[in-house]
This record gives sequence, C-alpha cells and structure tokens, in this order.
Amino acid sequence: MAKRVAKVVKMELPGGEAKPGPKLASAGVVMPKFCTEFNAKTADRKGEVVPVIITAYEDKSFSMEIKTSPVTGLLLKAAGIAKGSANAKTTKVGKVTKEQIKKIAEYKMPDLNANDIEAAIKIIEGSARNMGLDVVE
Repeated sequence: MAKRVAKVVKMELPGGEAKPGPKLASAGVVMPKFCTEFNAKTADRKGEVVPVIITAYEDKSFSMEIKTSPVTGLLLKAAGIAKGSANAKTTKVGKVTKEQIKKIAEYKMPDLNANDIEAAIKIIEGSARNMGLDVVE
C-alpha cells in the first residue's frame, strides 16, 4: 500500500547548512532528521542556494528531491557581482562570456525545459540579459 501524502513543499535552503525552524515546521517533517540528511547530501554545495522539493507523508516520513541551483545565483557568481541591475535595458552591471553561459546551461540542463544544449544556452542568455549582464564572446 502506498503512503499517503500529507504535504508537498518547495523551499530554497543554504547548501549544507539547513537548520530547524519555521520554514521546515510548515513542511510537517521531523526536522533534525531532515536537516542531517539534507546537509549530508548538499555538503559539497556550501554557500549556494539549493532548491528542494519535500514530500511529507502522513506517518511523518518524507522524501526530498534536490534540484540544481537557481540560474540567477550562478550568473551572479560568474559575473562576480552582488546583484543584478534595477533597469536591465539601460544599466549594464557586468559581463559573462559564452563559455560561462555554456557551463551554466550544461549544469542546469536536467531542470530546464529544453530539448538540447543550444536551447538551454538561449534560456540562460535571456536570463543574463534580464539581469543587466552583457553576453560577450
């Protein structure tokens, strides 16, 4: 017999540094167990924001699906800036190369709605332009 799902929660937590708190309490899982399991799986991604989908079951057990880091964070790190532009059309805040875009696209490919790497690159380039970043050769 399949377990009954009580709640599905999407969160963004710091990699390797999840702590019990109100965010996790809303998920309805055993917080210490979740934190140790999450921190063990994301220890190599410290300092990154890690999206996770938590499926909590009625018996207080849970399953989690860890996703790749958000594109904006990866682009900010690649450009070496703290935040994007408030007005991307007029104010450019940094530059990223096509090679950096390609690496990000390859990393994000499992979570993107793209059939091939060229489509993924176009998605990432669009995100970069919307953040006020110039894409250079």
